[in-house]
Amino acid sequence: MKRSRPITQSLSTPPSTPPPSPHQSLTTFERPRNILKNPKPLLINPITNWNPLNIGKSELYLPLTFPTGQTFRWKQTGTVQYTGVIGPHLVSLKQLENGDVGYHFHSTRCEASAREALFDFLNLGISLCEIWEEFKASDPRFAELATCLEGARVLRQDPLECLIQFICSSNNNIQRITKMVDFLSSLGNYLGNVGGYDFHKFPNLEQLAMVSETELREAGFGYRAKYIIGTVKALQSKPCGGLQWLAALRKLDLVEAVDALATLPGVGPKVAACIALFSLEQHHAIPVDTHVWKIATRHLIPELAGSRLTPRLYKRVADAFLTKYGKYAGWAQTLLFIAELPSQKSLLSLSFCNTEENKSVKSKGRKKAAKRDG
Repeated sequence: MKRSRPITQSLSTPPSTPPPSPHQSLTTFERPRNILKNPKPLLINPITNWNPLNIGKSELYLPLTFPTGQTFRWKQTGTVQYTGVIGPHLVSLKQLENGDVGYHFHSTRCEASAREALFDFLNLGISLCEIWEEFKASDPRFAELATCLEGARVLRQDPLECLIQFICSSNNNIQRITKMVDFLSSLGNYLGNVGGYDFHKFPNLEQLAMVSETELREAGFGYRAKYIIGTVKALQSKPCGGLQWLAALRKLDLVEAVDALATLPGVGPKVAACIALFSLEQHHAIPVDTHVWKIATRHLIPELAGSRLTPRLYKRVADAFLTKYGKYAGWAQTLLFIAELPSQKSLLSLSFCNTEENKSVKSKGRKKAAKRDG
């Protein structure tokens, strides 16, 4: 979850022109395609058959899950349709007219394996409705927001992919983060083109190690270049292997996992908490930045309003969320963060106005009825 605000993107139309190739610099887009490394795009035909996940909108609503800063690799490729890569599988998801979500695998060698990976990625072993019922019972404001923002699900991403994305997110905006992530993704195996976007399997450590700090800086990564290079080297030096080391963090408690991640270059408390929440099954991890700090001081710890966020207060904010929402506090915080996005605030304001107007009408109706009965 990058805690900066995403740039509003239309949900009704796919991109009119293909985006620039991720092999191009983030600051200039004139470099020609290298046909040896980046072959002619495998254009994929429009999807006519969707396999249903058999879940309702209250369990998964795509526009509140993908473009809200959890991941930067999924692209909107149609009306309420998003396409991305899970492991070696290229998949599209679409919100169907009946509220269900349909899926379609464009590129996979084993559909059963791809389906299992998709369910795992979407965290479908957790009932969003059930945990939200607990949140609603303890927080009237959450109950109000949930009626308008149902289906905002927390993903379970690959730890390496999540780690690299959130190193890119440091002091950055979503548009630029996405370009950086696209650049790095292009080091992986090419899978196809959907909706004008090229898709690649996320590169492994060996592929990531092929790019130099100089190349990353030239591509616009700035100071983050040295962090990515340093983190890749640190993971490669792990005796058990970097991927195994990351996967083992899922077995630790939250403090241990965050402390371990913080030993990697470019990973501070907020980035570590994002990685823990979105890839390591640490469901009560709370990434705290200025946006979450404002939410906390407005609704959970108002006595700290006006204070400056410090490491000590960072912990107090995380503890406040945990006390209020319990073991899935990170999921609650995700919804509260989404409610602060400009793209959602206008919808919420209209909805709340309608709700208040309905309450007022009902109240007046009850008063008139009471007068008649009197």
